[in-house]
Amino acid sequence: MAEHKLGTMNIESQEKTFDGFVNFVSKSVVFILVLLVLMAVFII
Repeated sequence: MAEHKLGTMNIESQEKTFDGFVNFVSKSVVFILVLLVLMAVFII
């Protein structure tokens, strides 16, 4: 088995996936908050 040296692993794919996840969650939270505000304004 190859020896692992600290800090040598390529993590570009993981960083792109994490950035996409954070972007998706941020937009989803904003959408849900806007939806809740609109529901509060028009339903109540």
